[in-house]
Amino acid sequence: MADLIKKEADGSLTFGDYTLQEKTKQDDFKADGGSYKVKTYNEITRLECDGVLVYESVPGTNVTGLRGTADGMSFSTEGSEDAQITVGVDPETSYEVKVSGESIGIISSNLGGKLSFSLELEGSGKVEVEVTKA
Repeated sequence: MADLIKKEADGSLTFGDYTLQEKTKQDDFKADGGSYKVKTYNEITRLECDGVLVYESVPGTNVTGLRGTADGMSFSTEGSEDAQITVGVDPETSYEVKVSGESIGIISSNLGGKLSFSLELEGSGKVEVEVTKA
């Protein structure tokens, strides 16, 4: 079985496998001073760092190039069907979400620091996502 999470040469993270039929997990992946846990299969992909949500998609996706920034995060994602994405960011903060360079709007995170949006992935291949403080 291939690794469900890995650190790329540029320092970004790649994780997830939406083609799996059974829930598969990889715990205790060390990177950038944190301990990451990934759970993935065709119904969900979830990444946590030290017990805190970083990324979740329903249904599952593959994510490449996940990189946290001072103002948010960026990543590429792909899946077999449209997905609801939730990312962990600062609580009660407004973020601009760009998909393939186009703004889909300003979205505010909730009290728990979760920001959710939908992506059209079916037949799209990899989609570039950028989340930055507005």
